[in-house]
Amino acid sequence: MHKKILLTGVSGQVGHALKTKLLQHEVIPLSREQLDLSKVHDIRRIIREVKPNLIINPAAYTAVDKAESEPELAFAINATAVQILAEEAARLNAGLIHFSTDYVYDGAKKTPYVEDDEVNPVSLYGKSKLAGEEAIRAVGLPHLILRTSWIYGAYGKNFLKTILRLAAERDSLRVVADQFGAPTSNKSIADGVVQLVNAWQLQQDNQTGVYHFTNAGSTSWHSFSCEIVSVYNRLANERNWPVLKTKVGNITAITTVDYPTPAARPANSRLDNTKLKNTFNVELPSWQLGLQQVMQTLTLSS
Repeated sequence: MHKKILLTGVSGQVGHALKTKLLQHEVIPLSREQLDLSKVHDIRRIIREVKPNLIINPAAYTAVDKAESEPELAFAINATAVQILAEEAARLNAGLIHFSTDYVYDGAKKTPYVEDDEVNPVSLYGKSKLAGEEAIRAVGLPHLILRTSWIYGAYGKNFLKTILRLAAERDSLRVVADQFGAPTSNKSIADGVVQLVNAWQLQQDNQTGVYHFTNAGSTSWHSFSCEIVSVYNRLANERNWPVLKTKVGNITAITTVDYPTPAARPANSRLDNTKLKNTFNVELPSWQLGLQQVMQTLTLSS
């Protein structure tokens, strides 16, 4: 069914990827400059002007460490604005697809998290994202809350781009090896959301709720770094890319304690995607395939 979709955050990684994917629908893509989620009145005004029947909200405050010293701004964008989006969608009898995070968990569980596991965020960022989830549930409209993790892509600032930049500059790298999760590409997310938009029946209450939404499998930041450099090297010859200074064997595994940050991170960010598969028959590819797909689209100037 053709939908009129208000899409936030198109200057971010997920919004940018989604903007060109939802071609069978009428999409109104809004950047941060066009819709600043810290301004409540603007949110209400724009939604009432557009009158969408679906809002997709990948926009967020994502500076995990900075959030520790900017809690008001983090909560304004990740919680208060999300409540307004939900209220305005409810006024229009519209649906809301909202992106959340693995950081709502404390990482103490030994196996992948399922949607109804206890939440216990250990950072201000995680707390602000959980508050956004709770606000949506309190409004009570048809919604999908998609918890994803370790987002990266060929566009914007992210872990992939950072590793490639550092590997081009340095002879060796030190990367945390005791945090585990699923690197999830913005391309995989966008492809999966297209399937969801087409499969979701807003009137079916049993479909409303939280879904884990990551690339399949899991790895550590260290192993992800090694795979990034390895895939780059395989492509370098055919693309005539410059040789990286860092070799895979010179990427040293370190512990979280060796790399202190203002915000705590969960050691276990692995999310079980079974509910997504069972409800919508949507599956994201393995994290390895997701990485290969992104690297195929990479230009070193992007």
